This record gives sequence, structure tokens and C-alpha cells, in this order.
Amino acid sequence: QVQLVESGGGLVQPGGSLRLSCTASRRGFTRNDMGWYRQATGRERELVASITGDGAANYADSGRGRFTISRDVAQNTVYLQMNSLKPEDTAVYYCNARVKPCIECNVIDVWGKGTLVTVSS
Repeated sequence: QVQLVESGGGLVQPGGSLRLSCTASRRGFTRNDMGWYRQATGRERELVASITGDGAANYADSGRGRFTISRDVAQNTVYLQMNSLKPEDTAVYYCNARVKPCIECNVIDVWGKGTLVTVSS
């Protein structure tokens, strides 16, 4: 089964930056629709950013103008560059892939285990 592994989380001060990485275990897998989600303690999981198979990026209001999603298919990796971080960005960040295995199959979601981002002075 394809696995997604996130990295790059950690502790950062308000105003700082982090770059998260999501690497897939299968070559070319990140050509699928990909997304970053986050879940803070006591809150529901929410979309942060997504990128479609043809490269169109979308952002939730929470990160628009501060976050950038990108993809390197050759490295099987999707990135989330986060700048001007705020304490309210503190959450576990999850990588997601939306896959349609066959023409008559339903879409399935593949999730990583998450990486913790803590924004605090």
C-alpha cells in the first residue's frame, strides 16, 4: 500500500517559517490531487492547501498569502511552505492524496500520520 510520510514540523516562534514535506512511497504518486490538512487540539481537521493533478493550487483563508503548496514529482514530494506563522497555526499537519484507482472506482483518500507544528514564543 502507498504510504505518505510528512516531515519538517517543529517548534517555531511567531513570525517564523517552516517547510513541510510529504513524500510518497510510490514513484509518481504525487501526480494525484494532493492536499495539506491540519487539526488543532479540540478542533476538527481542516483543509490548509491543495494542488490538483494539473498543478492548480488552492488555499484556505487561514493560510492564503502566507502558505505556498508545491510539488516535485521527480522526488515524489509535496511541500507546504509556511511563512509568518501565528500561534493559531499550531496543529498536527497531515498530507493527503486523493486517488481514483480505476474508472469505475470511488475516490479514496490516503493520509500520512502527520507532523506537529508548534508556534510559540
